[in-house]
Amino acid sequence: MNAVSRAVLSPCIGVCTLGVGGLCLGCWRSADEIARWSLLNDEERLRLMDHVLPERERRAAHAALPERPILQRALHPLDRIPDGQGWNHDELVDLLPPGMLREAAVLVGLVPREAGTAVLLTRRTDDLRHHGGQVSFPGGSVDRLDAGVVAAALRESREEIALPGSLVEPLGFLDPFTTISGFRVTPVVAVVDKGYVAQPNPAEVAEVFEVPLAYLMESRNLRRVELDYKGRQRTVLEYDWPGQRIWGATAAILSNLRQRMELIA
Repeated sequence: MNAVSRAVLSPCIGVCTLGVGGLCLGCWRSADEIARWSLLNDEERLRLMDHVLPERERRAAHAALPERPILQRALHPLDRIPDGQGWNHDELVDLLPPGMLREAAVLVGLVPREAGTAVLLTRRTDDLRHHGGQVSFPGGSVDRLDAGVVAAALRESREEIALPGSLVEPLGFLDPFTTISGFRVTPVVAVVDKGYVAQPNPAEVAEVFEVPLAYLMESRNLRRVELDYKGRQRTVLEYDWPGQRIWGATAAILSNLRQRMELIA
């Protein structure tokens, strides 16, 4: 980049309106930074444009999540990981494999979109050992080297769908859930930057898609389905979404989110 082109660098996109925080809603500069822009040297301008302003935009996207105030009251806080067995454990006690439950974590990613908050979901590849072909949240077992359930959820999300931790803001936890395959799953609810572009790992994930949170929070869109499992009748939860069947553990975790939010609203 030559000296002439560097000298006229500007992040202005023509949306010159200051928001509540005193930052321009178009370029994320403060009024003082806009006034002093012509006095800044090239290094100062590039530092703002490459690092400071993008970070402000990411924070603004996180803060724009309309459900944030309710979620902050509805979720278990990040400094108090919920303990105990899954809230559904008693329903499965005679169906679980022998031995201790294995610890797992999933990321319940909420993406702030202009049309409303969306939930980030995946459809697993058909040949996976656990829950192949099913709709799920990014996540998996807590490994020995993971610092905890949040670290595990972030690591698995990075491995499965190339979601960088820098684009995720964990908010809190839902109640642990027991899966019939013998896992105690801790759901980590988080804001995912709307600029994230999905890159599914073809060895694990067939598809990444989003469903409006408002749809999933409507009780009339959730139904109970009776099925036979190992000679016993079980009731599982299920959502219908065009081209997808959202059921089992994923639907149950979403139902738990709805119930906890309804207690606060």
